[in-house]
Amino acid sequence: MDTHELYGLPLDRFTPERDALAKQLRGEGRREEAARVAELRKPSVAAWAVNQLVRTQRRELEVLFDAGDALRRSQSELVAGRGQSGALREASERVRAALDRLLGKARGLLNSEGRELTGTMLERVSETLHAAALDDDARAQVQDGCLHQELRHVGLGAEGLVAGPARPGGAPKRESKQDAAAERDRAERLKAAKRAEGEARRAAERAERLLQDAEQRRNRAAQALEQAEAKVRKARERAEEAAREHQRARREPERS
Repeated sequence: MDTHELYGLPLDRFTPERDALAKQLRGEGRREEAARVAELRKPSVAAWAVNQLVRTQRRELEVLFDAGDALRRSQSELVAGRGQSGALREASERVRAALDRLLGKARGLLNSEGRELTGTMLERVSETLHAAALDDDARAQVQDGCLHQELRHVGLGAEGLVAGPARPGGAPKRESKQDAAAERDRAERLKAAKRAEGEARRAAERAERLLQDAEQRRNRAAQALEQAEAKVRKARERAEEAAREHQRARREPERS
């Protein structure tokens, strides 16, 4: 067994198998490797779930990454003044749909293994996958299926749009009016991109709520129809029984 295989194991087997591998390596005189293995951290539940998705749902994961790349392109184009908010909303919906499919796979995977994720854990899985879709560093951490801690994305995800500490040395000071105007224009486009992304997310949430409401109404209607049909069957049975009683009553004088 190697370290990559460790992260594909059921979660409760990680620690004993890691310790066994470190002991084996020490026995073979490979002490530096043994020390590195012994320091490997057991994955959190959410990170473990992401690792399983990486190993079993490669096609769905590529769909998510493609959608994330499309979203980043749409954001960059919108900020640069070449894109449209409609394209951004469409790309955002593709990312959301891909995430939903992967979360459905996560539920099935964990249930089949006898482990159920709480809503909080599913949210952390979703945040990690979302980060991998929109950020190259996060994607690199996720892709090998050896993640030990869930990730969280900050910002829109396009290059230059992620909130974080300034780079060493900083950017050159902007002094010209043209640069200041360009910066203001960029800030306005960034705000527009954020608004568009928020609108797309809210629209998707509203659509999901409407779908749930429609399904509930459909279920209630189906239940009401079933109850009505049961009442009709009982009424028909009573009518048929009454008709038979009537016939027997009419024949009774004739037998007398």
